Parts: sequence; C-alpha cells; structure tokens
Amino acid sequence: MSQALAARRPAWLDPVLYPFVPRRWDTPEGAISYLDEGRGPTVLLVHGTPSWSFEFREVVRDLATEYRVIAPDHLGFGLSDKPAQAGLRPEDHARRLAALVTALDLRDVILVLHDFGGPIGLPLALEPSGRVRALVVLNSWCWPSDGDPAIARIDRLVRSPLGRFLYRWLSFSARMILPQAFGDRRRLTAAVHRHYLGPLARRRDREGTYALACALRGSDAHYASLWQRRERLAKLPMTLVWGERDPVLTQQHRERWTSAFPSAHLIAVADAGHFVAEERPDVVAAAIRSLAVQAAQPVRASS
Repeated sequence: MSQALAARRPAWLDPVLYPFVPRRWDTPEGAISYLDEGRGPTVLLVHGTPSWSFEFREVVRDLATEYRVIAPDHLGFGLSDKPAQAGLRPEDHARRLAALVTALDLRDVILVLHDFGGPIGLPLALEPSGRVRALVVLNSWCWPSDGDPAIARIDRLVRSPLGRFLYRWLSFSARMILPQAFGDRRRLTAAVHRHYLGPLARRRDREGTYALACALRGSDAHYASLWQRRERLAKLPMTLVWGERDPVLTQQHRERWTSAFPSAHLIAVADAGHFVAEERPDVVAAAIRSLAVQAAQPVRASS
C-alpha cells in the first residue's frame, strides 16, 4: 500500500518537509491516505480545513520516537482521493474516521483535534467502545451556531455565487484565509504554503474545503448532538492548547470550552494563531506527551 502511494508522490511534495511514506486505506467512497509512524502508545491527530496531515508533520517527527502516531487525511483533502461524489460533511468524515480506527484496532488513544477535527473526531470519544483515553483540543469547537449572526453572515457568503466562485475557482480558504489565521505570518513560508495549495491545485479538488465551509452552519444538527453529550467528555483527561491570536476561534470559544470542562488543563499560546501545530509544534508535542503520561496513571479509588 505504501509503495503504491509513494510511486504517485506529487511533484510539489517536498520529501524534506514531509519525509513520511503514507499508507492507504480503501473506503467505498475513495482511498484515504494516512501516516502511521513510530511505536508505543497511540496518538491520533485529526486535522480540519483547508489542512491535511502536513500541518502535524513536526509533531509527528517529535512524538514518533516514543509513540505510535496516526494522522489521516480526510477524503477530499491532502493525499487522499478527491472523488466527485462522496459525503464530505463533518459527520461523513467522522463515520470514515471511526471505520479507520476500527480497522486499525486502535486502543487507549490520545485524540488530538484541530478546527473541524473537533466535530469530526469527538464522536470517537463519545462512543461506548472506550477507545479514547484522553483529549487534546487545538482551537476547535463542538456546538451549533445557535443563530450566531457572524456565522450566519459567513454562511450566506459561502453559499452565494461569489462564495462558490472564491472557494471553487480561487482556492480561497488555502490561498487567503489560511495565511490570515497565523499569529505570525512570517512562519508561513512560501514553501510551506505551497503544501497547502498543492492538494487543491485543480478546481475539482476543492470540493472538500467548500463542503466544510458550507458545514459551518449546515451541520448544526451534528454539532448539537455532540454538545448534548458533552458530559461524557468530562470523564476524560483533557488539555486545551489554544493559539491566542486566532482571528477565527477567539477567546470566546476558548472560554466556552473551559466553562464546560473546568477540569481541563489550558495552555494559552500567546504568539500563535489558529494553526498552533504549525506555529508552535513544540508546545503541542509537549502537551500531548504530558497528557499521555497523566492518562497512563492508574485511577485511585476514593476513600
């Protein structure tokens, strides 16, 4: 499987920046590319939009010396297939991610979620199988928009002829929104930026990013289902690693997490924006390692 993907390695993919040999897992809707690096306790990294496993590359490098690190590309993103007809909503990605976890028989997972990775990966933590041992949340959310006027305005734009043009013809999310979401844009070098534009080179490759843009409000029922069951998440050790200079998911979103999960450990990263794993992979890797040690400690029975 790995050799088949390596033979088709796209010309824009720099083997120095992304020195991994991805594996492929077939689904009825298309093949998913994923990294499976290292040995040890399992860490599962779940990306959002317009991202792919590339955003976690330095975290993978750091942790793979002592952990087994799994980082899939959602269908329609990164090196995964981009079929013309496939479900590309968060709930569709969640279904396929759960199937991949089952196929790999991952257990005692440290689940790391960024952006749309929250509503995509959290169903794993809510299912009764108990495969998830702990959570690390990087600038994400898991609740419906509830009539938020800002979200409503974005939704109207995205679904308008202008919004469809921007996303499908100009790759707006990767070309324009992604750089603006960095706390320090100097950290987004031209070479790194090319690796977010590369998977979206053709118009037909941009349906995944457009579908998630539409899902910001369009998947409210899915988010509401997660939020209604949030008490189950409170039973898991949780760390929030929050880029404080995020113009998208702001302090208001961070405070909603800390209010709902007061026992969660908060690491506020003052010099990072939305893509905290890109800007401060050292902080993210250290947070995952610390939480993994905490989660491995036996629970003491109360006296």
